[in-house]
Amino acid sequence: MTYKVTSREEQDTIELAQNIESEKFPGMVICLEGDLGSGKTVFTKGFASSLGIDESVTSPTFNIIKEYTSGEMDLYHVDVYRLDGKIEDLGLEEYYQKGGVVIIEWADMIEDYLPEERLEIKIKISEEDEDTRIIFITPHGRVYEDLCEAVL
Repeated sequence: MTYKVTSREEQDTIELAQNIESEKFPGMVICLEGDLGSGKTVFTKGFASSLGIDESVTSPTFNIIKEYTSGEMDLYHVDVYRLDGKIEDLGLEEYYQKGGVVIIEWADMIEDYLPEERLEIKIKISEEDEDTRIIFITPHGRVYEDLCEAVL
């Protein structure tokens, strides 16, 4: 089942991220997809803030992976945009096992390397209003289905 959420402003996207964060668990993987400027990093900032991370969260485009360890759970923020799907040497699978939360921007570019169980979030900019986002959330696996039922 895919859930559809409308975000009319950045704060709506942040609140969605905070609601999802409230059901976090070790080893959680969130896969974000969407065009440039659609709100992937806004979502991640909201999630990180709710985790209690006090560092400035920015897109890790040039770093590939940013690790935030100042919150109640570690957050691994991954951006694979510049890798053209070539992530063999990245060690991404190791991050899935570290017990934190992994958020991957541009996850659709590396589908073969994603865990079977994950939360997929596609963010689309509305054609009618450039400030509005249509967010499609698809849980893969029972724990993610339960999460969606709890917060959506």
